[in-house]
Amino acid sequence: MARTVGIGIQSFEKLISENTFYIDKTDFIRQWWENRDDVTLITRPRRFGKTLNMNMLERFLSVEYAGQGGVFEGLSIWNYEKYRNLQGTWPVIFLSFAGIKSSSFSEAKKSLFYLIEKLYNQYEFLLKEDSLNEKEKDFIKSISVDMEHYSAVSSLCTLSEFLYRYYGKKVIILLDEYDTPLHIDFKDVW
Repeated sequence: MARTVGIGIQSFEKLISENTFYIDKTDFIRQWWENRDDVTLITRPRRFGKTLNMNMLERFLSVEYAGQGGVFEGLSIWNYEKYRNLQGTWPVIFLSFAGIKSSSFSEAKKSLFYLIEKLYNQYEFLLKEDSLNEKEKDFIKSISVDMEHYSAVSSLCTLSEFLYRYYGKKVIILLDEYDTPLHIDFKDVW
């Protein structure tokens, strides 16, 4: 059966499961992991596959996909037992700012706050855990589109700290389209 060339598919699992033409870039996982960098910035031209690669990293590493490594069978990364054992064992926060396209600062701020609220909703199970005290649980409950500025500023760091305590591992944070909110007219800020 001939493979379809998928243009604009940003879901690694969809790309593989639908037998779409794919050049195996999974060795990127091994190379990136072995570099042991604290921070990695990937700058490439538009439509170069940055989002797909981050989705692939999330799909490979995230505890959300523990035991679901079958999608990687037959691909380069699956040739290494060390990495097969790594699949699905890390807490991962994946946040894309692609949807924050606003014409004003106040709209962009609301969109960003909503994105943070949706992110926190994924981790509501933390409210039932003993790893957090009542003030920390109250912080989680305060995350909303109407939250205070200081809560939004610290929200990603705070969430990664909570997840670190829960899983006992540092959190991998993947940020996509980080510059999109900057493409607004700042005249209403001043």
